[in-house]
Amino acid sequence: MTSAPDPLVRRLIGGDPDAPAAILERAWTDTDPSVVVAAALLSVDPDGLLARAATFARTTRDRQLVALAAAHLAGDDELLDALARDHLADHPDNVVAAWIASLPTHHDQPDTHVNPHQ
Repeated sequence: MTSAPDPLVRRLIGGDPDAPAAILERAWTDTDPSVVVAAALLSVDPDGLLARAATFARTTRDRQLVALAAAHLAGDDELLDALARDHLADHPDNVVAAWIASLPTHHDQPDTHVNPHQ
């Protein structure tokens, strides 16, 4: 099954500078796991958003996306690599999974995340 990501998530992946704020704004009302996962990856406090994404992840594909984000947020490069390879072997069209796998996992970078609840 091919499932195109939400247009807003595509804008984020494509580098649209307005997309992060829009995704964070939608994160608490949207039920699309890819939107909520993307928001978790952008947030300074991702745990609640990741849990929210998990509640809407009804398919294996969506549950795997949540697991990829969790591995990324935990900084577990080995697990992220293994999960991404397995997921993308089954779902090579999942650009959100590929995007998550491409994100740097080290947490010593300057904090560029936005907290929508400040």
